[in-house]
Amino acid sequence: MTSAGERQHYALALIKSLFGHLPDNFCIGLLYDIGCQLEQSCRKWGFLKSFLPCIFFSISVFHAFGFGLSDGEGCEHFWSSIKGLIPSLCVPGVCVQYATSVSS
Repeated sequence: MTSAGERQHYALALIKSLFGHLPDNFCIGLLYDIGCQLEQSCRKWGFLKSFLPCIFFSISVFHAFGFGLSDGEGCEHFWSSIKGLIPSLCVPGVCVQYATSVSS
């Protein structure tokens, strides 16, 4: 991801890929902090049309009792907890690029 903010196309691509690995009659519960917006986009624009009947959208712990009482922010909590292990590659005003060589 190269920009800030919630980008629905990432979620759409992941969901489509997930369904490519599941049986045809399999349904999922999707816990996402902007799940209501994603569901509305899917219905309005026809995204994931063939999968939509098998997706149950939910947001936050108050709406997620069927999802193990998770707040839907597990990945964000994890990345936040390990951010000290990730070296900073950005300096304001400077773009650092690394070249990697692949041995044959």
